[in-house]
Amino acid sequence: MKWLSRIITLVLFIFFFVLALKNTQETALYFFWGYELRGPLVLIVLCFFVAGAFLGLMTMIPVVFRRQRELAKQRKRIAELEQAQETHVKTNETSSASTVSVSKTE
Repeated sequence: MKWLSRIITLVLFIFFFVLALKNTQETALYFFWGYELRGPLVLIVLCFFVAGAFLGLMTMIPVVFRRQRELAKQRKRIAELEQAQETHVKTNETSSASTVSVSKTE
């Protein structure tokens, strides 16, 4: 399965590399108020792809931090519950042992 994934990755890389080589003509990108950006189509598309990926990651940061805080709270709660359970089990073992010793003496 790993080799299939690598073959697909290689084919996609070659496809996009050839596509980039074929689209090197100069392109104009027009903005508001008469601003204009000229450059190879490949670079303009790459810049917008990188900017989109960066903005997508920036919008995910608050969600990631919120999930990290929630996970830390849940882990702390689990540790508290496990400690309470251990204390409860030890208390029951001690009380059952004293009950057994009392019933043997009677």
